[in-house]
Amino acid sequence: MSTPAVLIVDDEKNILLTLGMALENLSISVDTADTGAAALDKLAGGSYDLLLLDLRLPDLDGMEILRRISQTRPEIKVIIITAYGSIDLAVEAMKLGAVDFLQKPFDTAEVRNMVSRVLDRETQEKQRGRDYEHYLDLAGQRIRAGQFDPARVYAEKAVFLDSQRPEAFNILGGLHETRLNRQEAHKYYRVALELDPTYEPASRNLERLTSRPYTQFGIVWDEPGKKGRKART
Repeated sequence: MSTPAVLIVDDEKNILLTLGMALENLSISVDTADTGAAALDKLAGGSYDLLLLDLRLPDLDGMEILRRISQTRPEIKVIIITAYGSIDLAVEAMKLGAVDFLQKPFDTAEVRNMVSRVLDRETQEKQRGRDYEHYLDLAGQRIRAGQFDPARVYAEKAVFLDSQRPEAFNILGGLHETRLNRQEAHKYYRVALELDPTYEPASRNLERLTSRPYTQFGIVWDEPGKKGRKART
Protein backbone atom coordinates (compact mmCIF):
# COMPACT_ATOMS: atom_id res chain seq x y z
CA MET A 1 0.00 0.00 0.00
CA SER A 2 1.47 3.36 -1.02
CA THR A 3 2.09 6.13 1.50
CA PRO A 4 -0.65 8.79 1.38
CA ALA A 5 0.58 12.12 0.01
CA VAL A 6 -0.61 15.51 1.27
CA LEU A 7 -0.03 18.89 -0.34
CA ILE A 8 -0.33 21.95 1.93
CA VAL A 9 -1.05 25.24 0.13
CA ASP A 10 -0.71 28.48 2.11
CA ASP A 11 1.17 31.72 1.55
CA GLU A 12 2.06 32.07 5.25
CA LYS A 13 5.31 30.27 6.03
CA ASN A 14 4.41 29.86 9.70
CA ILE A 15 1.18 28.09 8.70
CA LEU A 16 3.09 25.75 6.39
CA LEU A 17 5.51 25.02 9.22
CA THR A 18 2.76 24.51 11.79
CA LEU A 19 0.75 22.17 9.57
CA GLY A 20 3.87 20.26 8.52
CA MET A 21 4.86 19.73 12.15
CA ALA A 22 1.30 18.69 13.05
CA LEU A 23 1.45 15.91 10.46
CA GLU A 24 4.98 14.73 11.31
CA ASN A 25 3.89 11.71 13.36
CA LEU A 26 1.50 10.42 10.72
CA SER A 27 2.70 7.89 8.16
CA ILE A 28 2.21 10.23 5.23
CA SER A 29 4.27 12.19 2.72
CA VAL A 30 3.93 15.99 3.09
CA ASP A 31 4.67 18.56 0.38
CA THR A 32 4.06 22.33 0.44
CA ALA A 33 3.33 25.23 -1.92
CA ASP A 34 3.16 28.92 -1.01
CA THR A 35 1.24 30.14 -4.07
CA GLY A 36 -1.68 28.94 -6.12
CA ALA A 37 0.49 28.69 -9.24
CA ALA A 38 3.03 26.51 -7.42
CA ALA A 39 0.22 24.31 -6.17
CA LEU A 40 -1.17 23.79 -9.67
CA ASP A 41 2.32 22.94 -10.97
CA LYS A 42 2.79 20.33 -8.25
CA LEU A 43 -0.66 18.89 -8.82
CA ALA A 44 0.06 18.60 -12.55
CA GLY A 45 3.31 16.74 -11.95
CA GLY A 46 2.56 14.70 -8.85
CA SER A 47 0.10 12.34 -7.21
CA TYR A 48 -1.66 13.52 -4.05
CA ASP A 49 -4.43 12.07 -1.92
CA LEU A 50 -5.26 15.18 0.06
CA LEU A 51 -4.92 18.94 -0.33
CA LEU A 52 -4.93 21.37 2.58
CA LEU A 53 -5.88 24.56 0.76
CA ASP A 54 -5.94 28.13 2.03
CA LEU A 55 -8.72 30.03 0.26
CA ARG A 56 -6.87 33.36 0.54
CA LEU A 57 -3.86 33.21 -1.75
CA PRO A 58 -1.96 36.18 -3.23
CA ASP A 59 -1.97 35.07 -6.87
CA LEU A 60 -4.93 32.76 -7.46
CA ASP A 61 -8.32 32.54 -5.78
CA GLY A 62 -8.42 29.41 -3.65
CA MET A 63 -12.03 28.83 -4.69
CA GLU A 64 -10.93 28.70 -8.33
CA ILE A 65 -8.27 26.13 -7.47
CA LEU A 66 -10.93 24.09 -5.66
CA ARG A 67 -13.20 24.29 -8.73
CA ARG A 68 -10.40 23.04 -10.99
CA ILE A 69 -9.57 20.14 -8.68
CA SER A 70 -13.24 19.16 -8.38
CA GLN A 71 -13.53 19.07 -12.18
CA THR A 72 -10.18 17.56 -13.19
CA ARG A 73 -8.91 15.64 -10.14
CA PRO A 74 -12.01 14.61 -8.17
CA GLU A 75 -10.10 11.76 -6.52
CA ILE A 76 -8.11 14.30 -4.49
CA LYS A 77 -9.82 15.19 -1.23
CA VAL A 78 -9.65 18.83 -0.17
CA ILE A 79 -9.70 20.33 3.32
CA ILE A 80 -9.96 24.09 3.10
CA ILE A 81 -8.29 26.57 5.44
CA THR A 82 -10.29 29.68 6.28
CA ALA A 83 -9.89 32.72 8.49
CA TYR A 84 -12.10 32.98 11.54
CA GLY A 85 -15.47 34.39 10.54
CA SER A 86 -15.35 33.25 6.90
CA ILE A 87 -18.30 30.92 7.38
CA ASP A 88 -20.13 31.83 4.15
CA LEU A 89 -16.95 31.14 2.19
CA ALA A 90 -16.58 27.79 3.92
CA VAL A 91 -20.17 26.88 3.05
CA GLU A 92 -19.55 27.69 -0.62
CA ALA A 93 -16.31 25.66 -0.64
CA MET A 94 -18.02 22.63 0.91
CA LYS A 95 -20.66 22.77 -1.81
CA LEU A 96 -17.89 22.83 -4.41
CA GLY A 97 -16.53 19.55 -3.10
CA ALA A 98 -14.33 20.22 -0.06
CA VAL A 99 -14.70 17.41 2.48
CA ASP A 100 -13.92 19.47 5.58
CA PHE A 101 -12.50 22.78 6.79
CA LEU A 102 -10.06 24.24 9.29
CA GLN A 103 -10.41 27.68 10.81
CA LYS A 104 -7.39 29.74 11.75
CA PRO A 105 -6.05 29.60 14.40
CA PHE A 106 -6.33 25.82 14.58
CA ASP A 107 -5.30 23.19 17.07
CA THR A 108 -2.62 20.73 15.93
CA ALA A 109 -4.49 17.80 17.44
CA GLU A 110 -7.57 18.79 15.45
CA VAL A 111 -5.46 18.88 12.28
CA ARG A 112 -4.03 15.41 12.90
CA ASN A 113 -7.42 13.91 13.72
CA MET A 114 -9.08 15.45 10.68
CA VAL A 115 -6.34 14.41 8.25
CA SER A 116 -6.22 10.88 9.70
CA ARG A 117 -9.98 10.50 9.33
CA VAL A 118 -10.06 11.82 5.77
CA LEU A 119 -7.17 9.59 4.67
CA ASP A 120 -8.34 6.45 6.46
CA ARG A 121 -9.42 4.15 3.63
CA GLU A 122 -11.50 1.86 5.84
CA THR A 123 -13.37 4.83 7.28
CA GLN A 124 -13.96 6.22 3.80
CA GLU A 125 -15.33 2.90 2.55
CA LYS A 126 -17.78 2.77 5.45
CA GLN A 127 -18.75 6.39 4.86
CA ARG A 128 -19.42 5.94 1.17
CA GLY A 129 -23.13 6.27 0.51
CA ARG A 130 -23.85 7.82 3.91
CA ASP A 131 -22.28 11.24 3.54
CA TYR A 132 -25.49 12.96 4.63
CA GLU A 133 -25.40 11.24 8.04
CA HIS A 134 -21.66 11.90 8.27
CA TYR A 135 -22.12 15.65 8.04
CA LEU A 136 -25.13 15.54 10.36
CA ASP A 137 -22.89 13.82 12.90
CA LEU A 138 -20.19 16.47 12.45
CA ALA A 139 -22.78 19.22 12.92
CA GLY A 140 -24.02 17.52 16.09
CA GLN A 141 -20.48 17.26 17.46
CA ARG A 142 -19.90 20.98 16.94
CA ILE A 143 -23.28 21.88 18.49
CA ARG A 144 -22.45 19.85 21.59
CA ALA A 145 -19.15 21.74 21.79
CA GLY A 146 -20.96 25.08 21.50
CA GLN A 147 -19.35 25.79 18.11
CA PHE A 148 -22.39 26.95 16.19
CA ASP A 149 -20.73 28.55 13.16
CA PRO A 150 -18.84 25.36 12.16
CA ALA A 151 -22.03 23.38 12.83
CA ARG A 152 -23.80 25.54 10.25
CA VAL A 153 -21.19 24.68 7.61
CA TYR A 154 -21.74 20.95 8.12
CA ALA A 155 -25.54 21.31 8.17
CA GLU A 156 -25.45 23.30 4.93
CA LYS A 157 -23.27 20.58 3.37
CA ALA A 158 -25.83 17.97 4.43
CA VAL A 159 -28.65 19.97 2.82
CA PHE A 160 -26.59 20.27 -0.35
CA LEU A 161 -26.14 16.48 -0.43
CA ASP A 162 -29.81 15.71 0.22
CA SER A 163 -32.37 18.51 0.27
CA GLN A 164 -35.30 16.11 0.65
CA ARG A 165 -34.69 15.16 4.27
CA PRO A 166 -35.73 17.16 7.34
CA GLU A 167 -32.89 16.73 9.84
CA ALA A 168 -30.40 19.28 8.50
CA PHE A 169 -33.12 21.90 7.98
CA ASN A 170 -34.17 21.46 11.61
CA ILE A 171 -30.55 21.92 12.71
CA LEU A 172 -30.27 25.11 10.66
CA GLY A 173 -33.46 26.37 12.28
CA GLY A 174 -31.96 25.75 15.71
CA LEU A 175 -28.72 27.47 14.74
CA HIS A 176 -30.65 30.55 13.65
CA GLU A 177 -32.42 30.51 17.00
CA THR A 178 -29.07 30.60 18.79
CA ARG A 179 -28.45 33.88 16.94
CA LEU A 180 -31.91 35.15 17.94
CA ASN A 181 -33.09 35.11 14.33
CA ARG A 182 -36.57 33.76 14.92
CA GLN A 183 -37.85 34.53 11.42
CA GLU A 184 -35.17 32.41 9.73
CA ALA A 185 -35.59 29.69 12.35
CA HIS A 186 -39.32 29.56 11.62
CA LYS A 187 -38.60 29.19 7.89
CA TYR A 188 -36.25 26.24 8.35
CA TYR A 189 -38.51 24.44 10.82
CA ARG A 190 -41.38 24.81 8.34
CA VAL A 191 -39.26 23.37 5.52
CA ALA A 192 -38.36 20.37 7.71
CA LEU A 193 -42.04 19.74 8.43
CA GLU A 194 -43.03 20.13 4.79
CA LEU A 195 -40.54 17.39 3.97
CA ASP A 196 -41.79 15.18 6.80
CA PRO A 197 -44.89 16.29 8.74
CA THR A 198 -44.18 13.61 11.36
CA TYR A 199 -40.65 14.83 12.14
CA GLU A 200 -40.99 15.47 15.86
CA PRO A 201 -37.94 17.72 16.55
CA ALA A 202 -39.07 20.35 14.04
CA SER A 203 -42.65 20.14 15.27
CA ARG A 204 -41.59 20.69 18.88
CA ASN A 205 -39.23 23.50 17.91
CA LEU A 206 -41.89 25.28 15.89
CA GLU A 207 -44.41 24.95 18.70
CA ARG A 208 -41.94 26.43 21.20
CA LEU A 209 -40.85 29.15 18.75
CA THR A 210 -44.41 30.41 18.29
CA SER A 211 -45.49 30.05 21.91
CA ARG A 212 -46.16 32.95 24.28
CA PRO A 213 -44.04 33.66 26.19
CA TYR A 214 -41.24 32.58 23.89
CA THR A 215 -38.16 30.83 25.24
CA GLN A 216 -34.99 29.99 23.33
CA PHE A 217 -34.19 27.20 25.77
CA GLY A 218 -35.08 23.64 24.83
CA ILE A 219 -34.04 23.51 21.16
CA VAL A 220 -34.48 19.91 19.95
CA TRP A 221 -31.62 19.08 17.61
CA ASP A 222 -32.35 15.50 16.65
CA GLU A 223 -34.61 12.51 17.07
CA PRO A 224 -32.90 9.83 19.19
CA GLY A 225 -32.82 6.33 17.76
CA LYS A 226 -33.90 7.27 14.23
CA LYS A 227 -30.77 7.43 12.09
CA GLY A 228 -31.00 7.71 8.32
CA ARG A 229 -34.66 8.75 8.38
CA LYS A 230 -36.03 9.39 4.88
CA ALA A 231 -38.34 12.20 3.88
CA ARG A 232 -41.99 11.26 3.39
CA THR A 233 -43.20 11.03 -0.18
